[in-house]
Amino acid sequence: QVQFEESGGGLVQPGGSLRLSCLASGVKFRFPTMGWYRQVPGKQREFVAGMMDARVIKYADFVKGRFTISRDNSKNAVFLQMDSLQPDDTAVYYCNGRIGPNDAWGQGTQVTVSS
Repeated sequence: QVQFEESGGGLVQPGGSLRLSCLASGVKFRFPTMGWYRQVPGKQREFVAGMMDARVIKYADFVKGRFTISRDNSKNAVFLQMDSLQPDDTAVYYCNGRIGPNDAWGQGTQVTVSS
């Protein structure tokens, strides 16, 4: 059974930075597509950034210029460097892996941006 180990969340002041990490385990294949979503209470889970088919990088408009997604060269791992964080970025961030029509999700890591 696939598992995602997420880390890097925490409390940061506005303008600060965090780096999220996600490592998939329990699978023999590499996810062609991996990315990050986030969710706040009362809102739908929303796309943040992704590396589609391990080739094309896509960002949500609200994080362009601030967040950077990357993948490990040899592992089922994906990272999200988050700079210039703002209170509106506060959410639970979820790692996502996709192969064909199937999605797998991590447990989520809390990111809180507050003074």
